[in-house]
Amino acid sequence: MDLPALSLSHSGAAISAQSNSDKDPASDADKTPDQTPTKPKQEKKEREPAEKEPSKNTNTTTKSSSSSDSSEPNQSSAPPNNDSNNNNDDPPAPKYDPNPNLPEMLYQFASAADKKQVMILPINKRPLIPGFHKAVTVSDKTVIKALKKIYNNKIDDRCIGVFLLKDANSDTDYVDSLDQVHDVGVYARIGEMFDTNNGEDATIILYPTHRIRMGDLLPKAEPIEEESSESTDVTSFESEEVTIDKATAQEEYYKIPVSWATRLTDLEDLPYDPQDSMVAALTGEILNVLKTLSQMNRALKEQVVNIVLAGNKFTTSNVYEEPHILADFAASISAGRSEEIQDVLSSLDIQDRLQKALILVKRELENIKLQEKVSQDVEARIQKRQKEYYLMEQMKGIKRELGMDDGRDKIIQTFKDRAEKLALPEAAEKVFNDELQKLSSLEPNAAEYNVTRQYLDWITQLPWGKFTKDSYNLAKAIKILDHDHHGLKDVKDRILEFIAVGKLLGAVDGKIICFVGPPGVGKTSVAKSIAKSLNREFYRFSIGGVSDVSELKGHRRTYVGALPGRIIQALKKTQTQNPLILIDEIDKIGRGAYHGDPSAALLELLDPEQNNSFLDHYLDIPVDMSKTLFVCTANTLETIPGPLLDRMEIIEISGYVAEEKIAIAEQYLAPSAKKLAGLEEVDVQLSHDAIERLINQYCRESGVRNLKKQIEKIYRKAALNIIKNLGEEEDPNEIVEVNKAEVKTKPKTDEESSQAKTTESTESNSVKSEEPAEEAKVKLVEVPKDVSVSITANDLKDYVGPPVFTEDRMYEKTPIGVTMGLGVSSMGGSALYVESVLEQPLTIQSHPGLNRTGQLGDTMKESSNIAYSFVRMFLGREFPENRFFERAKIHLHCPEGATPKDGPSAGITMATSLLSLALNHAISPTIAMTGELTLTGKVLRIGGLREKAVAAKRAGAKTIFFPRDNLADWESMPDNVKEGLEPVPVGWYADVYERAFADLDRRVAGELWKEQFLKIDEEKAKRDGA
Repeated sequence: MDLPALSLSHSGAAISAQSNSDKDPASDADKTPDQTPTKPKQEKKEREPAEKEPSKNTNTTTKSSSSSDSSEPNQSSAPPNNDSNNNNDDPPAPKYDPNPNLPEMLYQFASAADKKQVMILPINKRPLIPGFHKAVTVSDKTVIKALKKIYNNKIDDRCIGVFLLKDANSDTDYVDSLDQVHDVGVYARIGEMFDTNNGEDATIILYPTHRIRMGDLLPKAEPIEEESSESTDVTSFESEEVTIDKATAQEEYYKIPVSWATRLTDLEDLPYDPQDSMVAALTGEILNVLKTLSQMNRALKEQVVNIVLAGNKFTTSNVYEEPHILADFAASISAGRSEEIQDVLSSLDIQDRLQKALILVKRELENIKLQEKVSQDVEARIQKRQKEYYLMEQMKGIKRELGMDDGRDKIIQTFKDRAEKLALPEAAEKVFNDELQKLSSLEPNAAEYNVTRQYLDWITQLPWGKFTKDSYNLAKAIKILDHDHHGLKDVKDRILEFIAVGKLLGAVDGKIICFVGPPGVGKTSVAKSIAKSLNREFYRFSIGGVSDVSELKGHRRTYVGALPGRIIQALKKTQTQNPLILIDEIDKIGRGAYHGDPSAALLELLDPEQNNSFLDHYLDIPVDMSKTLFVCTANTLETIPGPLLDRMEIIEISGYVAEEKIAIAEQYLAPSAKKLAGLEEVDVQLSHDAIERLINQYCRESGVRNLKKQIEKIYRKAALNIIKNLGEEEDPNEIVEVNKAEVKTKPKTDEESSQAKTTESTESNSVKSEEPAEEAKVKLVEVPKDVSVSITANDLKDYVGPPVFTEDRMYEKTPIGVTMGLGVSSMGGSALYVESVLEQPLTIQSHPGLNRTGQLGDTMKESSNIAYSFVRMFLGREFPENRFFERAKIHLHCPEGATPKDGPSAGITMATSLLSLALNHAISPTIAMTGELTLTGKVLRIGGLREKAVAAKRAGAKTIFFPRDNLADWESMPDNVKEGLEPVPVGWYADVYERAFADLDRRVAGELWKEQFLKIDEEKAKRDGA
């Protein structure tokens, strides 16, 4: 803290301590221009400079317009110096010769009351205190001009009135209103003046002599034109020669348009009793505080040393005899607010002034005590760290000398360095610190050492606080989805909706999506495309057959070889807390009897309300998984537990129709298989007809996985034929030599995490492994450009063998009692025929009944019973003379008995088959139907209509019957699926009957079985008569 030197005045006589620069400024005018030093350039404009200690032989000037430090007083009795603020390019600051008479002259009393008018200069931040000089910077050109006049021409004893602005933020050199400044200020003499800031500003050193009270403001005068002949304003403020008459200069001075005031009042302290005990007590208390301050603050010591020693005086006066000087000194060194210091300046009552000054110095003492305490606390902490560091280094050195360095310190430092780069949550940080302390106390050969080390390794390798930046670019997402997948419009629309919502909200919360569909339709690849579209890391693991909950949630650390579960492993591998995790085959999850239920463990993970604190058994630390996007895949929903299914958003991916398969094969599968077979540059063509026959006779499943295998097989066979035709010209074992110096390790980027980038880490997030590059490569065979292979439909037998499916439908012409139904399995939709036959002729010995075969499940058995009862009722109502079911023993069968069948959608098919048998009327082979039947004939809604439509179209059906409640499903299907099929929505079985039996002759149908029942009745009558 820069503090003032003590320079005090009393009763018109100057009383001063020794000053460091005592040359009379009046004599400075005797200097020639070449002897006047150039003042240094100041860095910024300030209204108040900091005060310097008097013991330093320097002059410090700063600008009062800047915000000065409230803790550093801005007044000093010694002339200031600019050496401390000099830049390297600035000229040297002036030096002053010691002259004990300088302060006495500067503080010599001059009255403001006898002046015609007095120039007023407003200052901010802190007021001037009589007896303590201060540097003030002025920036207004007109005010600078007036100050040059008064200084160079010694007008009005070089004195001006200085008042404190009420607004501390104001920065003006004019007083436009009396309300703008405080009414009590000081009358101050200009001790020195020089240019600063490259001539833009001027700094004056003011030496206040006594207090004054503001009078009346005068209106501004008209501006005076500058005379070019006045050389003193250009070369030096201290020139020996004055080129104009002093009276003329004074007259021009009074006309300069600056702030003027008249009728100023010189203020004197109110009389007081020197023997007043209160004044003496206050004086003594201030002295005690100053003594304490001098002992705590070295900068204050030199300032108060002359008054804190018993019996010492301010040069010629005892401090107890002049308490007003002590009060002013106390106010000048304090760091109080400007209003508080102004109160001391305005107070003329000595007792009141002492009380206010005492408050200021006591507050200053408290501030210094607080600073001392803070400084000691900081120093103590630094010393403690230095001591610990020194002891640790000593211990390391001793261990190295004894050969006991086990590398533990390096391991601990590695863990600390990792943790510093992570945003560990509070719980994780506490566990980390505890385990790290535990590791430092364990011996390396202890059993628990490796356990703790591995645990810390896992904690510090997880991406705490690391997130990849999501991409919400719809155009990019559309491009990726269309490039990777053909069709799947509903799925793509849902993904784009997901991205659009994220773009509006600015974030994508963790979602749980489940893709359900047959194998090979692209569920896994769609999940990868979502990760690419969102710029997220991708991780996949399958839980099909997993029956141990520890696979998901890890093993507890008490077990040997314990590891975290697959979820935590996914975070470590992707190095981000918001990856896309694909949980494959969730419908095939096992249920362990002794190791927990994995499906129950998934409830916590896949619940958005709970997964923000997922707890792994190994880590035992809550991990936030709420930003993770989970995608599950399943072939069917029937085996997924209800509570788990309720937490997922289901998106169905239906099977592909033949047209879609052809497009996928031509655009994706064939080019990829050709490249894998090494035929990318060879003219090998797989014709459109060959692909179409391959789909119809070899690959009828809903997906394209088998189709991909068959196409790859075709191209491999083609590659074999080409090599055979070219012949063996070289030894197949001949290799190309590779220089071992050129063999390098090459990074192998994991396919699942190659697309995403983490925003908070400079390291790659793709999990990489290194494997040696091959040291030798087999020489490639060059295929001549004139080689051309064309594979047609007739060539397929030579490449993939005989057709698997020879007929699209089981019957070209449907027999009586046979109806084509439709079913859905994990392989997609398929045609499901229902056959009904009469087991024996209708005789008196026959009894009615229904026999079912074909591995029918419980649901289909119930459907057959319902259909049998309904048809008997329906036939009796529509054809009362047809008594078929009175004696008919019927066998109902669903072909392909090796395949289990079940489901609630074969009711109308079974009823139609039974009715066809009863009416002896064949159903058209181009009719396929699906729908569940009630006893009253109501047709109920079914599922999987799209897959069934695909199967009907593949089986050659032209007309499809389905429940009227599924009409919306039909309308939402793609046109290429509906093309070629005539929809017949039905609400009751009567609708089915009217369309399926439209060409039935009702008279003939009514008379059927008439002869058989006449014979039965005759035989029965004979038997009853006998």
